[in-house]
Amino acid sequence: MTTRRRAREIVLQVLFEEDLHPLREEADAQEFISRRLLQNGPLVEFATKLWRGVCEHRGELDKRIGKHSANWSIKRMATIDRNVLRMATYEMIHGGLPGPVAINEAIEIARRYGNRHSGQFVNGILDRVFKENAAATTTGQPPANVLS
Repeated sequence: MTTRRRAREIVLQVLFEEDLHPLREEADAQEFISRRLLQNGPLVEFATKLWRGVCEHRGELDKRIGKHSANWSIKRMATIDRNVLRMATYEMIHGGLPGPVAINEAIEIARRYGNRHSGQFVNGILDRVFKENAAATTTGQPPANVLS
């Protein structure tokens, strides 16, 4: 059975490869997503939207993540962890996924594909991102110093 988690895993693979080979053709990535999700229309659409959203907002996402990752620059993070964080942050901020759900999905994916500390690392950063975003949503103000 193909699920949204599986779609996220496929997007993680595309983002991972793009980190290592940034000149990949968009059509190749789209074909990979479609093929790996067995041409399941709704899941391909979900994965494509997630992948494109992360790519479009990468700078903003990296700033948000970097702000909450004490002593870890984005570039120093493991590639898996960095891209799991990007996906979950995107889904919380722009994708309408409730923070706790995005965090749980990210932790599970990080545990599966990352190292033995990835789940804890991802959880700690996403918890801070979520709290900041929740506070900003409550007050109606954008999070301070994120985009400056």
